[in-house]
Amino acid sequence: MSSKPARIGIITVSDRASRGEYKDLGGPAIHQVLSRMLASSWEAVERVIPDDQPVIEQTLKDLADKETCSLIVTTGGTGPAKRDVTPEATEAVSEKLMPGFGELMRQVSLKFVPTAILSRQTAGIRGKCLILNLPGKPSAIKDCLEAVFPAVPYCIDLIDGAYLETDESVCKAFRPKQI
Repeated sequence: MSSKPARIGIITVSDRASRGEYKDLGGPAIHQVLSRMLASSWEAVERVIPDDQPVIEQTLKDLADKETCSLIVTTGGTGPAKRDVTPEATEAVSEKLMPGFGELMRQVSLKFVPTAILSRQTAGIRGKCLILNLPGKPSAIKDCLEAVFPAVPYCIDLIDGAYLETDESVCKAFRPKQI
């Protein structure tokens, strides 16, 4: 365990927010949920970028490889519209895909809205970094992060990323018992 804060990338993928036409609500929602869930020290590396696959791919690579983020959480670009390409960018830069994250997020979201089946959230591993794609709506961000986060710290342990400790009164992370 390092005393150095874990680095977590937070990426808002939105043409309008990146041009300043729309206030970014997704990135701050991710930051708020993570601040509530994490007990260990961490620092956010935040970006607001357009719905452009090469830009998304380069941003993911930069945050994973140069900024040494152990976790990157994206919001936006997961729907079926032509400009929604966040999952394609994530898949293009990932060494391994982690489809269970997206499956669970859609399952949880279906409890609130029938159009959750249109969302294409996914996850992947790049080096020592887990990349999670979340929907754009702040309430869906909260619901999805709360659903998958119990598995996130252990996943990051398995890929030799930074050690993340949760506030167990908010989110109990699963880690196997040591024998």
